[in-house]
Order: sequence, then structure tokens, then C-alpha cells
Amino acid sequence: MKDLDYYEILEVSCDCDASTLKKAYRKLAMKYHPDRNPDNKEAEDNFKIVNEAYQVLSDDSKKAIYDQYGKAGLEGQGAGGHGGFGGTNMDDIMDMFNSMFSGSGGGGGFGGRTRRDPNQKYALDFEIELDLAFNEAIFGCDKEFNIKYKIACDDCGGSGAKNGKMTTCDYCDGQGQIVMKQGFMSFAQECPKCHGEGRSIKDKCDSCNGKGYKEKDDTITIKIPAGVDTGNRLRAQGYGNKAKNGRRGDLYIIFNVAEDEHFIRNGNDIYIEVPLFFTQAVLGAKIKIPTLDGEEELNLKVGTKDKEQVIFTGKGVVDVQTGRKGRLIAQIKVIKPTIITTEQEKLLLELQESFGIESTPHKSILDSTFDRVKNWFK
Repeated sequence: MKDLDYYEILEVSCDCDASTLKKAYRKLAMKYHPDRNPDNKEAEDNFKIVNEAYQVLSDDSKKAIYDQYGKAGLEGQGAGGHGGFGGTNMDDIMDMFNSMFSGSGGGGGFGGRTRRDPNQKYALDFEIELDLAFNEAIFGCDKEFNIKYKIACDDCGGSGAKNGKMTTCDYCDGQGQIVMKQGFMSFAQECPKCHGEGRSIKDKCDSCNGKGYKEKDDTITIKIPAGVDTGNRLRAQGYGNKAKNGRRGDLYIIFNVAEDEHFIRNGNDIYIEVPLFFTQAVLGAKIKIPTLDGEEELNLKVGTKDKEQVIFTGKGVVDVQTGRKGRLIAQIKVIKPTIITTEQEKLLLELQESFGIESTPHKSILDSTFDRVKNWFK
């Protein structure tokens, strides 16, 4: 990613509009956000590069310079070099993303993130993926599952340093950032040695190997609201990592919902395929079909067609936000025999003949077509 230009980094064209640029930026920023990639240096670097690219391309004046002269033209503008954000330090960017990552309301716990203590070596909020059965997502449930959450290491007080002893960073003199000057311009960036903390570890804590935390197993039960779908996110307050003062952050749960053997979900609508033998389609029929909350009767008319749909309003999935139900859509699949006996063939031919000319609708059409083609060559 580091070898790409800003447009390639954000995966957009050079003539994209501001809305497309912002959408691409948010997608990648969420992908590489430190809260989603704890202790992942590569993701952290990519997160900074994505921000750097957006800082330039979202600014009309910087974008014009970059389009004409490339990165070299931005030297002294506060946008060159990985990690440089035009005077904006890493804490400011984290604050911006904490607000951007706020979830939508509803669902009993969709919401914003806990602000991170700058002295905390790990985020209090974290995210997991949770698999749900089809019926668990449709009807809601009390779901029990296992998690691992972080607690501050007692031996080092959460510092990661042996006996809790930290030394002032000699690279930034404890400021947590360094100021770069180019001509009459200057800009700040996170200290690459202490990563913005202002202090560094001389000797790692033997108990936590310098991480500043330990992991603890827990079994929790969360109430899953009816109607959640794959990709929905639920906030479980107070089930996140634990701070040194005992306060716990929030757990964010991303759902993966399994498919069903017969029902197909599309948003809040439910589709079910109804196999119908060809004689039933021709003659019409009354049949019962399963629904999410019981059964319904289909009154099929004479000559029902393949892929014809019958819609039942209010028989689908409940909307997790509004509480309204979607539709149940029954789609007909006409089944024709692939193997027939001699007796069945005889009966079918007799049936066909009993319809007379109606049983051969192709004959008059094709005969007239043959006659027209013959006339072309006279």
C-alpha cells in the first residue's frame, strides 16, 4: 500500500466527487482502525497512510498541487511523509474516528464508543464477530457465548514496564510528538519511538511481557433483538476491556447469520420456493405453506405460471429499528416429469389430442413463417 499514490490508496479515480472520496476513506479507515486491529503494526501504518491520502485529496488546494506535481509538490505544506497530518496529532485523529464510529440508534444498544484514556495501553472498547442461527436472528434470543477481555497488569500497573518504572522518551523529550520544519512551515507528528506516550519502557514487565495487560476469560449472556441481520452491530455496555480504575468499556458485536434450508432472507422480506407439479399448475390448487409464525393457504388459479409470486404482507422479518414486519413472498416453481412410462406417455398424448388445435399453437404460426421464407427466394 505504501508504494501506491493517494488515489490508489483510497481506491478512487482522480475525478471522483467529494462524496465518493469520503465513502472510500471511511471504508478503509474502518478496516485499518486501531480498535479493530489491536497490536497490529501493519494495520496502524495503513491507517495513517489512508488518513494522509484523505488529508490531501479532500483539500482542494493540496489536491491541485498533488495532481500537478505529486508528493514532491507538497513538501512544506504539512502533508508529506507517512504519519504527517498537517499539524494534526494522532490523538486528534483518534477523537475524530471515535465520533465517526458511532453506531445507529435502536436495537437496545447501538451507539458510540468509549473515549480512550491516553495513558491506557489498550482500548476499552473492542469488537467481536458472533455467529447466529437463522431462527435466533429472526426471533431474537438470549445468547450465551465466551469472550476474552483485557485487564491492566497488576505487576506493572498497566504501564508494561518492569516494576512500573518508565523513562522519559529521549527522542521527543516527553512531548509525545515531534515538530518537523520545512522552510517557514512546521507540522507535528506522533513520536515514532514512544508512539505518542511521551514515555518509554526501559525493561519490559516479566508478567505481561510489556503489553500492560492480561486477558481474562468470561462467559456472558446478551439479549439479541429480533430482526438482526449479517453485518449489524450491537453494543453491549460494560462488557469491554477493564481500565486500571476498574471501569469497563463496551463490547461491539458484529453478527453473522446462517442461511436457512428453505427460507431466503432479503432485508426484512422472506422468500420461500413452492414446488408445484405441472398438473397442479394447470388445474389450480389449494395448498398450505409454512411461514415464520405458522402456515398460510395458497389459492392457486388455473394456469399458474412458473416463478409466479404470491405476497403476504406483514409475514416477514420484524425491522430491528421500527418494529414493522416485512413480506413473505411465495414463489412458484413448476415441476415437470423427467421420466415417464409408456402408459403415461399414452395418456398424455390422449390428453393433448383432446384439446384439438389448442394443443398445437405453434403449428399455425410456424407454417405462416415457412410460407413467408419461401416467398423470399422466388
